[in-house]
Amino acid sequence: MGLRTWGGRGVAAVSLLLAALTACSSPTPSPTSDSTPREVTSTSSAPEQTTVAGLPASRPLWIDVPAIATHSSLVPLGLNDDRTVEVPPVEQPMQAGWYEHSPTPGQTGPSVVLGHVNGGGQDGIFARLHELKPGDEIRVGREDGQVARFVVDRTEQIPKKEFPADAVYGNTAEPELRLITCGGSFDDDADSYRDNIIAFATFAGVDQDRG
Repeated sequence: MGLRTWGGRGVAAVSLLLAALTACSSPTPSPTSDSTPREVTSTSSAPEQTTVAGLPASRPLWIDVPAIATHSSLVPLGLNDDRTVEVPPVEQPMQAGWYEHSPTPGQTGPSVVLGHVNGGGQDGIFARLHELKPGDEIRVGREDGQVARFVVDRTEQIPKKEFPADAVYGNTAEPELRLITCGGSFDDDADSYRDNIIAFATFAGVDQDRG
């Protein structure tokens, strides 16, 4: 499947119900939605804003979040047959994945990375995601040898039934990043965590991957 270049506007509110100890529950983009990012305009009464140019598409290879001692390769995640978002294998709780129908990290729009909070009786790659604070750095290595740097704006804990689809998948004027996992209390009846932990981050620049 080729790399997509859209910002993700227009999502279907389809909840992904996962088994215990899996990553996150999230809506998925509608296959019939308009995949063209919206044009950002300004009026004479609005202050002039500087837009950060995005990078060209390039598949992400790894993610590093120093503040929570997190490093993982990135596997591509698509859609299940029921149009819900795939997650990394639960038997590999330390594996993170990039949702391949979102922009690649550094492209204009919101790139989405998912990871488990735990699995198989051990912590997952995003077990400490809730600890992220504004200003913490996230680095994503890309296939083109560039490293996209992001800075955390905020981290939110949100009930899955109130998942903020537009805030996560909606178009943005600049490159952004969302990291998603499960959180909150565990619902034994649903065999799932009740909440999602979502870290929102904005593009801060690019470095060269020196290996």
